[in-house]
Amino acid sequence: MPALVLALGILIVAEGLNILAEMFAAQLPGVSSLFERQNLYLFGMVFLGCSLLLVGYSMGYGAAKNIWVVTAMSVGGILVVEPILAWTFFHQFPEKGAIVGLVLGAIGLIATIIWR
Repeated sequence: MPALVLALGILIVAEGLNILAEMFAAQLPGVSSLFERQNLYLFGMVFLGCSLLLVGYSMGYGAAKNIWVVTAMSVGGILVVEPILAWTFFHQFPEKGAIVGLVLGAIGLIATIIWR
């Protein structure tokens, strides 16, 4: 169980880095500005985030022996991190449909972990 918790932590950090890079890129004035020198750190963030995703998936599968549990943990990380970052960067609250989606996603994550 400790390895699974560590894998979950790594997946949350990894998803957070990737989402953070996506949010920074969304605030850029255009696609061409993504490749300007001052914005190339975004590629480093994505590289580190994806590397951590590989580690998290590997550790999670080794601990759970079930890829669906690891997938649910990854999606759960997104469910936790992305709304926080979206509000932080864009100061927008989710609409009713998005709230229902987040709640159902959280229920699915909990169900996947409990009934494995």
